Amino acid sequence: MSDDFTPDQKRYLEGFMSGMQSARTARGLGPLGGAPGSAPAKPDGPDREHAEAQARTVAAGGKLVDQEKWKAAEHPFDAYARFKQQAEAGNYPKPEDNFRWRYHGLFYVAPAQNSYMCRLRIPNGILKAWQFAGVADIAERFGGGYSHVTTRANLQIREITAQNAPLLLEELADLGLTAKGSGADNIRNVTGSATAGIDPLELLDTRPHARAWHHHILNDRSLYGLPRKFNVAFDGAGSIATLEDTNDIGFQAIEVMGGATFEGQPVAPGIWYRLALGGITGHKDLARDTGVIVAPSDAVAVADAIVRVFIANGNRTDRNKSRLKYVLDAWGFDKFLGAVEEKLGRRLVRLDGAFARPRPVYDRLAHIGVHRQSQAGLNWVGVALPVGKLTVQQMRVIASVANQCGDGDIRLTVWQNLLISGVPDAKVEDVLANLQAIGLSAETSVLRAGLIACTGATGCKFAAAHTKEDALTIAAHCEPRITLDQPVNIHLTGCHHSCAQHYIGDLGLIGAKVPVNEEGDTVPGYDLLVGGGYGVDGGMARPFREKVRAEEAPALVEAILRTWQLHRATPDESFVAFARRHEIAALQALVAETGEAA
Repeated sequence: MSDDFTPDQKRYLEGFMSGMQSARTARGLGPLGGAPGSAPAKPDGPDREHAEAQARTVAAGGKLVDQEKWKAAEHPFDAYARFKQQAEAGNYPKPEDNFRWRYHGLFYVAPAQNSYMCRLRIPNGILKAWQFAGVADIAERFGGGYSHVTTRANLQIREITAQNAPLLLEELADLGLTAKGSGADNIRNVTGSATAGIDPLELLDTRPHARAWHHHILNDRSLYGLPRKFNVAFDGAGSIATLEDTNDIGFQAIEVMGGATFEGQPVAPGIWYRLALGGITGHKDLARDTGVIVAPSDAVAVADAIVRVFIANGNRTDRNKSRLKYVLDAWGFDKFLGAVEEKLGRRLVRLDGAFARPRPVYDRLAHIGVHRQSQAGLNWVGVALPVGKLTVQQMRVIASVANQCGDGDIRLTVWQNLLISGVPDAKVEDVLANLQAIGLSAETSVLRAGLIACTGATGCKFAAAHTKEDALTIAAHCEPRITLDQPVNIHLTGCHHSCAQHYIGDLGLIGAKVPVNEEGDTVPGYDLLVGGGYGVDGGMARPFREKVRAEEAPALVEAILRTWQLHRATPDESFVAFARRHEIAALQALVAETGEAA
């Protein structure tokens, strides 16, 4: 047992482990180590850090939340055989196993759908065309015949029956793909720049770093079972925003100029990552600059140390306060970074921002349309997807097009769409024609290009509104009535989990139950916010109007956009600048005065 524990803490730990063993015995499970009938084993192996953190919580008088007890009683990776037994019997899980199976990437989503959803892991959002086609086959055989591109540049398959769930996971593995750790208290899909390695604007190709971190996680069980979920992103300063500032850890590529020093030693000029920490937009916070820069080759080691400090000190008694942000809020950055340095065994490099060149400005429409690559004569083609949904037939055609007309890569983006890369000039028209033949396009309205929506009530029990359907209704209503000449992002999310990140949208809508009478009956609707942003425009949207019925939202969105167009200070004033220039009451009055089109 660790010498870091006091005698009282050791006694608590022994009692805690004994209690966990009792829970396992009640389930017919074996001992937590040691021979049958022996005293409960002291924590050891890859789960030691977590068991010790749980024990310290109990020793300090805290009460573990249920999820922590479930993790301690039976690690999800030790329960795969039992999961398969459930599947063979056609049984769906009770809450504790619903939590455990999320370690394998499976979410039981009843009552919205009496089935599983599977979320994959695709580092940097890039997969091969043959893998994409393979996912289409899997979605057709074991799911609902479609997939969703997510806001973490990932894929989801839905409508998976209990019996099909293990078959789906095992066939994903046959494709060289995995869903391991994509749910529950784990490090989620690793995002990176969508145009990594092909972008004339980028400072750094994020693919090797995202891939290295992905495999580091997959091959270290001690990095599973954190106090809460954890997000990491690598942004190479390319054309398409990665939204790294919405992550717990954001690595932001910067160019360091000559003349910089740290603790009397010169800092090598060149490309580094700036380290930002604590992003969680659902809790109204973007990742904050730490003042630390990291050599790209050191990013995995630094990320590992940060996660381990979080494992040891994250809150295991309150799920609402268990993300990294709350450790940072309680400790401050200096104390937290000191603990990271202790884990690393060395100092982190701090750099005055004056020694870094301004980062390139991203293009808010670069994820749609045809764009020149850094390689001569080649292009990427950004495909517009209706709020991220793809049929398996469309997936197969896209895979074929990527093979025959591109470099064989399919690149998912955090904007719920995909890119076909490596397309020669002579084949661009072929790509566009094939997209048109399957009902897709590389062209769309400015409004649809920035339209983001989570799964919504159609497939999620938490959602208070049908976000994907309502998003498309908003677009259909607004497009004939108003033409946007600047990018605007409209984010619809169904609940407080903020999967569609409503707080960073120019306009953000979060699902709400709208009362319709004194008897307490409600209908689906939204609370609407304005003026959110990310990157250089980073900030949280402010509440504009509450309890808007879903059918009233399109006209309200139109009126707000029309007000911006009529009353902006200059023709190039962005929506976020316009919204932030006004107090909410003044903006409400302007919108009421302007109204929607006749």
